[in-house]
Amino acid sequence: MACSSGSCESGCYKDNNEAEAAGEENQHSLINELPNGVPTGNNGVNRHNLCIKCKSNETIAATNPTPAAFASCGDGGRFCAGCFRSNLFGKFKFAVTSNAMISPSDNVLVAFSGGNSSRVALQFVHEMQCKAQKNFDASRDRSLPVFSVGVAFVDESAIYPVSSQQLDDAIEDMKLIVSNLTPPRKVFHVIPTASIYSSDLGEGKERLRELVNAVSDVTGKEDLVLHLRMLSLQKIALENGYTKLLLGSCTSRIACHVITATVKGQGYSLAADIQYVDARWGVPVVLPLRDCLTQELSMLCCLDRLKTVEVLDTPRSGINGLVSSFVKLLQEENASRESTIVRTAGKLTPFDFNRMPAIDDLNCNFASLRRQKKYNLKLNESLLPESFCPICNSPLSKSDFLSLNDVENGQLSAETFGAKCCLSCLFQILPKERSSVEHFYSFLPQPIIAQAKNDNHCNRRWLR
Repeated sequence: MACSSGSCESGCYKDNNEAEAAGEENQHSLINELPNGVPTGNNGVNRHNLCIKCKSNETIAATNPTPAAFASCGDGGRFCAGCFRSNLFGKFKFAVTSNAMISPSDNVLVAFSGGNSSRVALQFVHEMQCKAQKNFDASRDRSLPVFSVGVAFVDESAIYPVSSQQLDDAIEDMKLIVSNLTPPRKVFHVIPTASIYSSDLGEGKERLRELVNAVSDVTGKEDLVLHLRMLSLQKIALENGYTKLLLGSCTSRIACHVITATVKGQGYSLAADIQYVDARWGVPVVLPLRDCLTQELSMLCCLDRLKTVEVLDTPRSGINGLVSSFVKLLQEENASRESTIVRTAGKLTPFDFNRMPAIDDLNCNFASLRRQKKYNLKLNESLLPESFCPICNSPLSKSDFLSLNDVENGQLSAETFGAKCCLSCLFQILPKERSSVEHFYSFLPQPIIAQAKNDNHCNRRWLR
C-alpha cells in the first residue's frame, strides 16, 4: 500500500497511478512559458527554437548554426531572420524619424567605407528612399518630394600603404554596389584625403604625409587622420550641395569612443560626440545606427548577403587599440556591456547643436515639416561653447582656454596656434619642440587654419 502521508520521505511503496501523476507534474515543472507564449526549459532556453516575435518560424541559430556571427549575437537565438531584420530596421527608422534626420527635401551623403556598418546604413537609406519614391508616385498632389542620396568613399592611400591595384579593385566593387541600389540613382564620390589642401593631388599628398609624420604619438596620429577624414567628407558635401552627412557609427564604436575620450581628458566634449545629431559642422552629421551593435550588423550582412569591401582596414594601436580590445572582451563576457556604456554616457547633457537647426525658410513645404517627429532633448544653454578646437572641432570649456587673447584681429602663428586647441590635441597631436611645432603648423590644411583664426566660430543661429 501507499503511504497516506504526503510528507513521508521513507521511500515506501507507491501505487502506479500516483507515480505517473508525480512524473507528469515533474515533467510539467521543467517546462516554462515565456510571456509571449514560447515554451522554454527550466534554464530559460528556447526548447523548440521558435522566434519569440512571430512564434512560428525557427530562430536564426537553429537554421544557421554554422556562422560564428550568429553565435556571438544573442538575437540569433531569439528571432527568426525576418523578425530580426525587421527589428534592426525598426531601430534605424525610429532614430531617423524621432530626431528629424532626413526630410523629404534633403540631399543625404552616406559615408561608405565598405564595412558592415556603412553597408547596412546604405541599404536602409536606400529602402527608405524607395518607399518614399513609391509614395510620391502613388500620391495625387505629390506634395512630398523624395530625398536624394549620394555615397562618398574617402581614399586614405596617401597615409596608409595599399597597392594601387587593390585600391582600384575595391573602388570598382563599391561602384558596383552603389549602381545596384537603383532606382533612384545615387552618385558615388571618391575623395582623396589630400584634396583638402588643393586641387593638385601630388602636392597635397606630400604635404599630408609631412603633416602626419610630424606627429610622434601613435594615438595622436590616428586621431589626426580621423579628423582629416571628417574634413574631407565635409568638403565633398559642401561642394555638391548635400544637406546631411550620414555616418555608420554603431553602438560598439561609440562605446569605444566613450572610454577613449574619458582617458584622453575629453569629458567636457564627450556629450557632443555621442548624440544622434551633430550640427556643429557645416553639414549636420547624423548617426542612425547609434542603437545597433556591430554583431547585429554583421549578422544582417550574412543573412541578406550584402556585399562588403575590405580596404584600408588597419588595426588600431595606442590608446584606441587598447580600449577596443578591452570593450570587445567586456562584450564577450556580457552581451549588453556596449549598450550599457552608451546609455550611461547618454545621460550627459547634450549641447544645443545636438539637434537639427530650425528651418528659417518660410517657403519650406508644410507637409515636410508635419512629417518630422522631433523628440525634445533636455538641453542646457549654459553649455553653449564659446569656441571649438581647430583640429578636432571639440567644444572648448573655460579651463581649455590657455591664452586666446594672444590671437587678435585674425593674426595667427605657430606659437599661438596651441592656445586655440583642446588639451587632448595639445598633448597628443601637437609636437613638443618649438621648431617641430613650426614645421607641423606649416603643413596644416587651410580649413584648420581658417577655423583657428575665427574666434567666434560658434554659429550665430545657436546664439539666437
